[in-house]
Amino acid sequence: MSESETDTPEEDVEDVEETEAVEETDAADEESSVPTALLFGVWDVSEVEYTDPSTQRYLNVTPIAHTMGRHASKQFEKSEISVVERLINRLMQTEENTGKKQRATKIVRDAFEVVHDRTDESPVQVLVEAVENAAPREETVRLKYGGISVPKAVDVAPQRRVDEALKYIAQGTKNASYKSSTDAADALAQQLIGAASYDMQAYPISQKEERERVAAAAR
Repeated sequence: MSESETDTPEEDVEDVEETEAVEETDAADEESSVPTALLFGVWDVSEVEYTDPSTQRYLNVTPIAHTMGRHASKQFEKSEISVVERLINRLMQTEENTGKKQRATKIVRDAFEVVHDRTDESPVQVLVEAVENAAPREETVRLKYGGISVPKAVDVAPQRRVDEALKYIAQGTKNASYKSSTDAADALAQQLIGAASYDMQAYPISQKEERERVAAAAR
């Protein structure tokens, strides 16, 4: 057997390794060249950080702000919807905005612009921090012993914590903008910034503290 025939398998292995390396490089280049979907065409949601592990599972962030109600008929599927769309849906739950999703979406989009201008941070990150800070950890339920109703402190489920935080943000926005010169987008931006910075004067934080104070007294 000649020397060239003996070295052929090793040369084949080297060629295969080089080919695989080239293919991996090409695949990486293709992945890096694929454009990232952006929320409202502006905001990147791929680098959102979470500080509360209990609510992280229920704070889904996607670049889709309108899912056309595809999760409406499924129990607990709301946690699969982006928290941005859930905020939009919450803003619609008033007499003035019922069913006006395009109007509520515009309010959130304009509020995100205001948040970015005032904080120089990603408004999606500010929203996540606001929900985490405004989510109550304790609340009270009514237990009846005989004919007496007694308050009892209980822990709040993570999914309900996110629901309550979004409710507080929406209520604070309505209170600040209803029959006022303050624009709805500005009011929402104030609520998000205040809750994200844990400002005790912000409506979501004050409601959370009040709920936990009452629960602490009922332990």
